[in-house]
Amino acid sequence: MMKLAVYTGMWRGELFRLKWKDLDFERGFILLDDPKGGVSQKIPMMKAARELLESHSRTKSPYVFPSQNGGQRKDVRGPIKRIKERANLPKDFRPLHGLRHVYASMLASSGKVDMSTLQKLLTHKSPQMTQRYAHLHDDALKKAANVAEDIITDAMKDDAEKEIIQLSKHR
Repeated sequence: MMKLAVYTGMWRGELFRLKWKDLDFERGFILLDDPKGGVSQKIPMMKAARELLESHSRTKSPYVFPSQNGGQRKDVRGPIKRIKERANLPKDFRPLHGLRHVYASMLASSGKVDMSTLQKLLTHKSPQMTQRYAHLHDDALKKAANVAEDIITDAMKDDAEKEIIQLSKHR
């Protein structure tokens, strides 16, 4: 469940409600039925998520991550507590929400995903919800601009050196 959270950015409740029928392996999408935003929508299933889901044990339950009785899971406090203790994570660390944040932060800071696409991947109803990641996107853009500056500066130095060499040959 935690791996799927970081592979998809799904909310905790979306993971709990996820059913096998919601997985479209053929087209590579996951249907989020009754998501936090209210309107059902689909998100892409990356290769790692597909492999994880295909290898995940199936039970008679319709849920991908069922509770012990096969119904819809309501919480993961017990397993999460054990994971946090073994990993020496802070007691207030919220893994599923934290992994969603990691997913969003990695995409925003990559500079390869525009904020509108990130909004759709995170299933945010409004752009304002996604804006909390905008500073990471801006940082990525600044880094890219710095790379461009370095390349242009180096090219100009090379051109200036070539011009000096040409001038010295004519003397």
